[in-house]
Amino acid sequence: MSTMDALVAAPAAKLAVEHVSKWYRTTRASVQALDDVDLAVNEGEFVCLLGPSGCGKSTLLDIIAGLTPPDGGRVLADDVLVQGPGGRRLVMFQESALFPWLNVFGNVMFGLRRLGLNAAQRREIAEYHLNLVGLAKFKKAYVHELSGGMKQRAALARSLAPDPRVLLMDEPFAALDGLTREQLYFDLQGIWGRRKKTIILVTHNVREAACLGDRVVLMSPSPGRIREEFAIDLPRPRDINTAEVAAIAQRITSALRGLSCNVS
Repeated sequence: MSTMDALVAAPAAKLAVEHVSKWYRTTRASVQALDDVDLAVNEGEFVCLLGPSGCGKSTLLDIIAGLTPPDGGRVLADDVLVQGPGGRRLVMFQESALFPWLNVFGNVMFGLRRLGLNAAQRREIAEYHLNLVGLAKFKKAYVHELSGGMKQRAALARSLAPDPRVLLMDEPFAALDGLTREQLYFDLQGIWGRRKKTIILVTHNVREAACLGDRVVLMSPSPGRIREEFAIDLPRPRDINTAEVAAIAQRITSALRGLSCNVS
């Protein structure tokens, strides 16, 4: 069995967020960011967290990643308590955060050093993921030579290469132009279909959520709570411009407007 065969065969993880609350405190005030949040994510599921600014989506993502501790409740990954960051859960941020002194290949290789693999295995994995995101021809390019979309492809390859059980994506397409975003929606769905990773994506974009998610989870602010969920049962790959995606997006938008009128 090749290195990549072993990686693809690895099972994805389940996540359980149980009664999670979070406060941010300063010398002048305390603000509750999350209140009693419960969320279960199945193996291989693509879940989109959607809501207005200030509803705690990114805070929840950081808690799931282990980057921020909750003040109440807990997060379990594969029935193990999350107590800090780990390689099983990796975060892809809005900015690509690539190392400018390394080329694309070097950036993807960088995160593989801690896995205990030899050089040949690391090269095989890096080559596989650069092919997966369509950057094989640009592996010697440096960050300043890449477009915004290519930077995010490289960041995606770097995030997937260590074979995380869960990929946490914090608005990774927000800064891109519309045409680049639409292409990456197709690409990400294709990659998800091949690797079946568990993905949680934070977004403000209703159509993006309807296009990408198996399930869209709506959050309301002050403090952040989960208010409603939508199961998206459309065949893949989905085109964000289709009437079917637009119809679901309209339903979700109506629900969001209702939430904004009933925030407690």
